Amino acid sequence: MEINKILAKEFNITEEQVANTVALIDEGNTIPFISRYRKEVTGSLDDSVLRDLFDRLTYLRKLDERREEIRGLIAAQEKLTPEIEFALNMATTLVELEDIYRPFKPKRTTRASIARAKGLEPLANYIMEQRDSYDPEIALYAEEFISEEEGKEVPDAAAALQGASDIIAEDVSNNAEIRKLLREFTMGYGSVTTKAAKEEPSVYENYYDFSEPIKKLKGHRVLAINRGEKEDFLKVAVTLPEEDGIAQLVSKVVTNKQSPALPYIMETLKDAYNRLLFPAIEREVRTTLFDDASEGALKVFSENLRNLLLASPIKGKTVLGYDPGYAHGCKLAVVDKTGKVLDTAVIYPVKPREDIERSKATVLRLISRYNVDVVAIGNGTASRESEKFIADTIRDPACPKGVKYTIVSEAGASVYSASKVATEEFPDYDVMQRSAISIARRLQDPLAELVKIEPKAIGVGQYQHDMKQARLTEALGGVVEDCVNAVGVDINTASYSLLSYVAGINMTAAKNIVAYREANGEFKNRKQILKVPKIGDKAFTQCAGFLRIPGASDVFDSTGVHPESYSIAEDLLKRFGFTPEDVRNNNLALLRFKVTQYGTAKLAKELGCGEPTLEDIISEFEKPGRDIRDDAPAPVLSTDVLDITDLKPEMQLKGTVRNVVDFGCFVDIGVHHDGLLHISEMSDKFIKHPSELFKTGDVIEVRIKDVNVEKHRISLTRKGMNTNKQ
Repeated sequence: MEINKILAKEFNITEEQVANTVALIDEGNTIPFISRYRKEVTGSLDDSVLRDLFDRLTYLRKLDERREEIRGLIAAQEKLTPEIEFALNMATTLVELEDIYRPFKPKRTTRASIARAKGLEPLANYIMEQRDSYDPEIALYAEEFISEEEGKEVPDAAAALQGASDIIAEDVSNNAEIRKLLREFTMGYGSVTTKAAKEEPSVYENYYDFSEPIKKLKGHRVLAINRGEKEDFLKVAVTLPEEDGIAQLVSKVVTNKQSPALPYIMETLKDAYNRLLFPAIEREVRTTLFDDASEGALKVFSENLRNLLLASPIKGKTVLGYDPGYAHGCKLAVVDKTGKVLDTAVIYPVKPREDIERSKATVLRLISRYNVDVVAIGNGTASRESEKFIADTIRDPACPKGVKYTIVSEAGASVYSASKVATEEFPDYDVMQRSAISIARRLQDPLAELVKIEPKAIGVGQYQHDMKQARLTEALGGVVEDCVNAVGVDINTASYSLLSYVAGINMTAAKNIVAYREANGEFKNRKQILKVPKIGDKAFTQCAGFLRIPGASDVFDSTGVHPESYSIAEDLLKRFGFTPEDVRNNNLALLRFKVTQYGTAKLAKELGCGEPTLEDIISEFEKPGRDIRDDAPAPVLSTDVLDITDLKPEMQLKGTVRNVVDFGCFVDIGVHHDGLLHISEMSDKFIKHPSELFKTGDVIEVRIKDVNVEKHRISLTRKGMNTNKQ
């Protein structure tokens, strides 16, 4: 199949891998399941490659559908020639297909269609013959088309020639080969130029008089320019020297430069270029730039979201969630080690009330009464003043020793707190209290809390509101799904929001799991999952390996080993003198050594499984219940506060990467305003993209390059420092 060949070439994998993967997708298997439990079939393709392959497969299938549709439409007009057939088969994009179909589309009334109705097509053809000499001359021949017939009036030869020119211009502009040539030429040699639409200060001032070659234009600039245009601050144009563009048409249209028809043709090509072709090419180029920029931004957003969701949880800590605010006060919520809400309160330590003493007494009471370990402060309105207040409070002699605080991104907290999910989860708390609870819980377990929020509301991307929202929702949903399944889910404690991202489980099934749990108590084993309404054998196959039951009677139910491989796992243990209890007691340190000595390939063959499956089972047994997030950098916990006015050039600080974008990354260095580490300041070596060095959540050393206190701008650098992560 042609599509499989294309995919194999584009992804640099074998056609067999493609065929096997496509078959699994078509059978209804989820990406996480294929990635984790069908490695032998796919050749161990990971989830990100599988999602890219799925996206490309979908596009190519739509391309083939449209190809056949267009073939049928042209054939119905009895105009399907071998040349058109060949062009259709060779088209690799939807744009190219539409270019081929353009001349055959039902026409609206145009200057050319009016000219054709007047019978001027023979004159157009006469000119396009481009003879060495004409007899009669073109101007004289045009007089033969003068007509007074009603509806076909051609008053003089000049009108006839104009009509013929209109026909030629439309034919040229509808020529698929010419459109492709001009499109590619514009992408290679054109520029995007922007001017101020109104003379007033704005964030778009850098683009008030701006021009850059298209081939050098970065995606984040494209999105910024588009937004500036949408907000009426910018006028945007794709520019290309007219003579260069027309030269491309001449190369395809003019076959005889000595012909007397040349002056007529040149004038027509100029009209075709300016009136029909270039405006259309400009729209297409801008669409292409937007689509490419969106996909690039989407990849950055996806990677940031993945790293945020897989941030290290703070386990076994009682947390005081602190949602800062001015007029309505600061909301507090104490959450125990399991995420249960113990208490809530409202304090007013900042303007306008500044009731500091009473607020301090409330915080100290909550810390002492519930043995709070960490205060999680949201980074929104009044965060700066709240941080100073908490830092002063935990330094108070009355505060138990060891209490620390940290700043938590509250992006999406307000969206969550007003959502149906939050209302169902905390019907007895108001919106502000729910926000404080969310802030506390997202420190304890970022993944479990953040899945309750629409991914695009989490705010770790660039220009996400300017992208195609359906595509954004689909892609980010895939990232959340991959993260949830990579970590695994405790079926006895997970919310239905978390469960709904498990492979094979939709929202209805997730709610049914929670309802079954509430009615029947905790799940004792994985087989019990089949008793849940809306979870049949197929859904069970997809989800079972990702749903964990800690403390289950069958120890395999608490691991990532899939039920279909239990017999293989049992046989593996027996062969080397181990039992399932050794898995529970973590006594399998020598298992991998013994397997290696025996021969992994040989053993896998004897056990009736592939080497990847065997490797995965061994990894699960080596660290049963291991959380992959434990390897991520832990959140920075503080006891004191730093102000932007304390910052001086050359000062070296430790910070947390909060967001990665095309032009750099934003780093929280503990002064409420994130500093910008521009891509040009990241390393002494050249790097193409910030993600080569850093990801969201990384804790790194930076040096202050410059501080603008008035504009709250902090420029950071790592030049001259050790460029390894620290």
